[in-house]
Amino acid sequence: MHIHILGICGTFMGGIAVLAKSAGHQVTGCDTNVYPPMSAQLEAQGIALTEGFAPGQADIGADVFVIGNVVSRGNPLMEEILNRGLPYISGPQWLAENVLQDKWVLAVAGTHGKTTTSSMLAWILEYAGMQPGFLIGGVPQNFGISARLGETPFFVIEADEYDTAFFDKRSKFVHYHPRTAILNNLEFDHADIFADLAAIETQFHHFVRTVPAKGLIVSNGQDANLDRVLQRGCWTPVERFGTDWQALEIEHDGSCNIMLNQQSQGRLHWDLLGEHNRMNALAAIAAARHVGVKPAVGIEALSKFQNVKRRMELRGSVNGISVYDDFAHHPTAIATTIDGLRAKVGNQRILAVLEPRSNTMKLGAIKDLLPDSLKQADLTFCYAANLGWDAAATLKPLGKTATSYDNLDTMIESIAQQAQRGDHVLVMSNGGFGSIHEKLLARLAA
Repeated sequence: MHIHILGICGTFMGGIAVLAKSAGHQVTGCDTNVYPPMSAQLEAQGIALTEGFAPGQADIGADVFVIGNVVSRGNPLMEEILNRGLPYISGPQWLAENVLQDKWVLAVAGTHGKTTTSSMLAWILEYAGMQPGFLIGGVPQNFGISARLGETPFFVIEADEYDTAFFDKRSKFVHYHPRTAILNNLEFDHADIFADLAAIETQFHHFVRTVPAKGLIVSNGQDANLDRVLQRGCWTPVERFGTDWQALEIEHDGSCNIMLNQQSQGRLHWDLLGEHNRMNALAAIAAARHVGVKPAVGIEALSKFQNVKRRMELRGSVNGISVYDDFAHHPTAIATTIDGLRAKVGNQRILAVLEPRSNTMKLGAIKDLLPDSLKQADLTFCYAANLGWDAAATLKPLGKTATSYDNLDTMIESIAQQAQRGDHVLVMSNGGFGSIHEKLLARLAA
């Protein structure tokens, strides 16, 4: 089958392209952002890419067009497909029908931590010799790739609550029909498509309804919003991390004792810090246990876990100044990321550099939570270009420690002028941020 993917350079759709190619399909695709690294990864797989959405691509000879949710009405190629009555399908539905069918799906849902927890879970199964398939919204460094078919029925997927496509407004995860489901946490996000928290809870309720009675839900026992979702109806056994599963006796180096129902399962020694990572680990160990991996093996696997790219990734050190890259963009994720770094560096200064780039942040729906999320940083630099709200006014509670900038080069110069030996510069964005990491490291070196 020849499939042509619209919006192929997104992490999710690019992962579908890799899976489809591995399954023997002819794969082509198009996007407006056809540039490295995704373009290089796809071309290395023998996948031909086209820049833009010209309507002439309707004549490419595809058996079906797979539509990413970046595509909306008015897209010239999509309009041509519709006008000519050509077959099309959403990415999640194509995945469900062509890859996930007959798989034991382990799905990881939640506002935060999906990518890291999915990566931990896939690695535990790999370490246990189960050779799982996976599709993850990042690149786990233990694997070096974001998607693969795998050699067994087990398939780990990052289960996103964002909508499926312009013609299917259900959350992506309702297509996946998991046997094992992780509910990491639940907060308000995606203000561009959800009116309020209740609307997101309804989608999570729909997701819970798809998990069979012989399956397992691994839920955050400390999250009242998830408890409310489960109270609306649950037909599946539930294990809760943070309560049934716990990480206790935590040392400064991050090691901790993994407990299930107050019984020790073993001690985890690893490099990751922060309560959020311990919670992610508990969820992954519990989910892996459901498919037959003993907790002791899961703990041993995580001792060799390498974090996902763009999760507190050290991009370089110059003159004693360290520059990190992190995907955090929601206030809760920003706070936990800074807290994790604070636990690592103690009293050394943290310079937080933030790009409020997500649709939710651009709309300003949760901007008032930003000052509190940044309070552990010594200095905050906010890139405020293209925002619909006043970043300087929003960050005013932080006083003189926070500044905002409309020009990226001006902000980089200001960071370089204020950074001192021993500082840790934490760059947080869910986009490319104008290659700020390389530019800042070069400026620091100069």
